[in-house]
Amino acid sequence: MTQPSISRAADDGEAEAFGEVVRDLSDLPTSATGAKHLVWWGNIGFMLIEGTGLALAAAAYLYLMTQSAAWPQHGDPPPDLLWGGIFTAGLVLSAIPNFWVLRCARKKHVAGVRWGVLAMAVIGALLIVPRAYEFAHLGVSWDRDGYGSVVWLLIVLHTTHIVTDWADTCIIGTWLFTHAVEDDQFADVEDNSNYWTFVVLVWLPIYALIYWAPRAL
Repeated sequence: MTQPSISRAADDGEAEAFGEVVRDLSDLPTSATGAKHLVWWGNIGFMLIEGTGLALAAAAYLYLMTQSAAWPQHGDPPPDLLWGGIFTAGLVLSAIPNFWVLRCARKKHVAGVRWGVLAMAVIGALLIVPRAYEFAHLGVSWDRDGYGSVVWLLIVLHTTHIVTDWADTCIIGTWLFTHAVEDDQFADVEDNSNYWTFVVLVWLPIYALIYWAPRAL
């Protein structure tokens, strides 16, 4: 067999081998939402990491509380209930429009997603106001003692999640009103709504620790 014949036979063999694995993928969807989307799993990973950080901070709070003769330490007053209560009530109520936005995203309702995300951006901005007053009414500075440090740590960590999600909501909302809304944007809105649900849920045990644990002892 001549060299060209050998080369031709090798090419035919390779073609047959590749023919077994090469397929027409043009009928597959170009995007996905929910658990089929890689970013959805990335969002879950973020929530697990950030939830772990908050859990460690809460564990530090509980450790200091059990090791202290008095809690709060050194006669520090417990945080004022007013602004913490206003913030918590507003945060819990925000879950209602957030769930509606999530449903609109899953149904691919363009107008609902646009105006719903805008509403969530406004709600997020409004919630920052009572949170700012919370800082002013914690009753202790961050550097006074261990109690003050861990209380401020918990509040600052949660505030970071609120601010970052609010900023993300504003960016998504701007995009929704200035570009065509396609499957990827619906997926972004769904991830954003899921993260806000996380922000709401993780605050409830933190609220109980900061505002009610000192009063229960």
